[in-house]
Amino acid sequence: MNKLHWKLGLILGLLILSVWLLYPTVEWYTKPADERAKLEAVRERPKRMLNLGLDLRGGTHMLLELDVAKLDKKETLNDAMARAIEIIRNRIDQYGVGETPISRQGERWIAVDLPGISNTEEAENLIGKTALLEFRLVNTSPEAEKVLAKVSDLGESPFDKGGKLLPDVAKLMPKGTALFRATSNSEDTRTKYYVLESSVGITGAYLENARVSTDDQFGYPNISFAFNKDGGKIFERYTGENVGKYLAIVLDGVVHSAPVIKTRIGGGSGEISGTFTMEEARNLAIVLRAGALPAPVNIIEKRVVGPDLGEDSIKKGLTASIIGFLLVIFFMMIYYKAGGFVADIALGLNFILLIAAMSYFSATLTLPGIAGMILSLAMAIDANVLILERMREELALSKPIAMLIPTAYDKAWSAILDSNVTTWIAAIFLFQFGSGPVKGFAVTLTIGLLVGMFTSVFITRAIYEFWLTSNPKELSV
Repeated sequence: MNKLHWKLGLILGLLILSVWLLYPTVEWYTKPADERAKLEAVRERPKRMLNLGLDLRGGTHMLLELDVAKLDKKETLNDAMARAIEIIRNRIDQYGVGETPISRQGERWIAVDLPGISNTEEAENLIGKTALLEFRLVNTSPEAEKVLAKVSDLGESPFDKGGKLLPDVAKLMPKGTALFRATSNSEDTRTKYYVLESSVGITGAYLENARVSTDDQFGYPNISFAFNKDGGKIFERYTGENVGKYLAIVLDGVVHSAPVIKTRIGGGSGEISGTFTMEEARNLAIVLRAGALPAPVNIIEKRVVGPDLGEDSIKKGLTASIIGFLLVIFFMMIYYKAGGFVADIALGLNFILLIAAMSYFSATLTLPGIAGMILSLAMAIDANVLILERMREELALSKPIAMLIPTAYDKAWSAILDSNVTTWIAAIFLFQFGSGPVKGFAVTLTIGLLVGMFTSVFITRAIYEFWLTSNPKELSV
């Protein structure tokens, strides 16, 4: 009896936990769409909840290509791809789009889904930035001044279409220097240029953190950064050796500011100022925190899925699921009577526990994921059918009810285990070698099979054991 109490207590505890885990998801999706949009804009979204995929919610799909020609020769393609995927994932996670499907396609392509984001320009800027932060000294020699004067007289870009310096400018460049463009100023439409030393004092590889701040005088957004311990030492030594010189802060080949080094800068921190909007500064801080991509990425395919299509998919999916669910419930109750009713209870608990588990892991539900969920529910019902058929066989042999039920479970267990294990193996291969929606199907199916075995074997048996305490005279299956 104590063992039965333990089983019933465990089932009740899991049910209460599931309801608690499902509450944020239910509360979120019962809110009006405009209210959800406002909360998402200020990043007030539950952390542990079931997310809807691109095909259900709408958003942006992108296919990116890593520019392998610009990879460091020391880095292999596989390592670069793995690092690029991780950096892109970090950027998107910090932006507030959780559990984004990101997968490698072929040798150098990366597929990214951004549910709920239809602003493709914003998505491109967030994902595609190389975010190479460099600190270089400004060359203020008379030769450099001649270069800047020549560039000013040109009245056009000193670079050709291929990005190389024009011959008239290149021959004036001091040895060991390079020409860089500065960020444009809204008050001055002319493009400003700097002659910088070719050698880099320190890069953003040593960055530990970057965040948005505002200046005390006008409240303009800036980006405050901090180096790690090693970077702090290098930065302090570098600034100490170049007091009185101008230090250019270069991001992705563009000079954002070039302050004078008044004294040795200790503490390993600084600030990037420029003509940022608050949104630009926030996104740039995200990119810097996540790190620089190993090479530029080019967007070779871009597709926007409208939210109306997603809502239509949800309605059709829900309708099909409800109809199928009800048909199974009625069939089990009609064909297996009381035994079918017990199986239906287990099926309902299976659905609740499955959604709760996916909510806990903040999983992303897609149309293939719904298919995996339905398949796992079907496997759970199949297990109950095997048990009930074994009960009928034992009942035909006129065995006592108290012996009949455990015998039926013992005999059906091997078949249930075999069918689930073979399906698990298939799901593992789908997850390992599949991509995007196929992986979503595999993950949902795997979780569903685990929950299904628990509900179809453990929970139904506990219900029968509880029923046996009333000393029943017959079994209705």
